[in-house]
Amino acid sequence: MKIAFVVIAAAMVAAALALLLLPLLRQGREAGRPRSVFALALLIALVLPLGTGTLYLLVGTPNALNPASTQALPSLTMDQALTELRAHLKQQPDDLQGWMLLAQTSSMLHQPADARDAFEHALTLSPNNAEAMIGWAENDSMTRADHRIDGRARELLQRAVKLQPDSQRGLWLLGISDFQNGDYRDAAATWRLLQPQLEPGSTVAKSVAEQIAVADARAGGAPAGASSSTPADAPPGATLQVQVALAPALKDKLAAGDVLFVYARSPDGPPMPLAVAKLDPASLPATVTLTDAMAMTPAFKLSSVTQVFVGARISHGGQPEARPGDLEGDAGVVAVDSKTPIKISIDKVH
Repeated sequence: MKIAFVVIAAAMVAAALALLLLPLLRQGREAGRPRSVFALALLIALVLPLGTGTLYLLVGTPNALNPASTQALPSLTMDQALTELRAHLKQQPDDLQGWMLLAQTSSMLHQPADARDAFEHALTLSPNNAEAMIGWAENDSMTRADHRIDGRARELLQRAVKLQPDSQRGLWLLGISDFQNGDYRDAAATWRLLQPQLEPGSTVAKSVAEQIAVADARAGGAPAGASSSTPADAPPGATLQVQVALAPALKDKLAAGDVLFVYARSPDGPPMPLAVAKLDPASLPATVTLTDAMAMTPAFKLSSVTQVFVGARISHGGQPEARPGDLEGDAGVVAVDSKTPIKISIDKVH
């Protein structure tokens, strides 16, 4: 019943959007814009409501994060439309709506680098465009192996929420950035600004409340008067003990400034670590305990999956992304509830 209601409601919204868009598209066509711009706009208007309904139905389901589990759009038609749109933007690079449409479409097709580039063009034309700021920051994080939101991405989010204090996506992402930086009190405060905009008792509201509780717990307890559906003294969650050693044949490849990363990630999910520890390679051999407290974002942690891929890497540049020359080793896929120490020998060169 719930699914039927969401689908019917989404279809009604899509129909209403189509009725509103068609006259505008007709006028734009008469003004000389290529058909691809309007085809993409209409496609997004029809697909987005249904996609949004599906997203909310799948909140909390790991399969919803797997691109292979979503139905692909007609690739040929989409490719043709995107080709025409890009050609149009080469001829008319000051078309803000065209860049925003290209950015949103690229994001929808899981092409974050292309989306970020298109949002960059939009920001050049409209520097105070909060939607473009948030889109740039979100897609920038998706291009990074660690999915961190910092530097320019964080600055854009901060500007965006000042321009649009009620931006749900902006507040959520800014809170994640706070959490990643270890500013747990700020993360909880940012997400509390989001809470009043959510439907009480909804799945999304409960998820946000849970993440606030996690941030409060790491900050040392919830502030006075704060409310959450999850106690701040919740159990610490999953833990994995990892024993890491460096193969003798690679010891002469260590250099000053090297950084050791020990991590666990989902075998089939996004590349972002569910837990990661950063150490000095000089401490090897070493024993590290990976926990939920080491998650890069509160929504993706060890206890959110049943199995993880556990690995270790010595980065010569100190960057979390793997680069040629880095030293690596792994223990393969292990159960999250494993109580046996996991042994890793760093014995390969990337």
